[in-house]
Amino acid sequence: MTSVTVMSKKIEQNWFSLAEYDLATAKAMLQTKRYLYVAFMCQQAIEKILKACYVKRLASTPPYTHNLLRLIKELTFKGEMGDEMMGAIEELNSHYIESRYTEDIEELTRQLTEVKATSILESTEGIFQWIKARL
Repeated sequence: MTSVTVMSKKIEQNWFSLAEYDLATAKAMLQTKRYLYVAFMCQQAIEKILKACYVKRLASTPPYTHNLLRLIKELTFKGEMGDEMMGAIEELNSHYIESRYTEDIEELTRQLTEVKATSILESTEGIFQWIKARL
């Protein structure tokens, strides 16, 4: 195994570990009823596991982006994902910008109920497992 391969494997594993950590954080945020951060951490978990796949499949540094749709396109996953999964990804994609750069946090907090946050977390767990199977 070359030193480049070893380094790529370490980078891939780092992205994956961060993704697992973010998913666990999303679960903790649900338990503490911090629904805005459930959605944000779910987005982060999928972003990071996609970046792990990027390193593994393309042997390259992932682009500096939070856009899940861009990462999926570059990984050529879109054709493999069904409409339901792509819809969930599109929703997650919106939570990065909304949860970090909005001035109306109260409005977002009202929109993200326990039922909605639970649904986002459940769909994220399914997407996470789907991507993990492709690592």
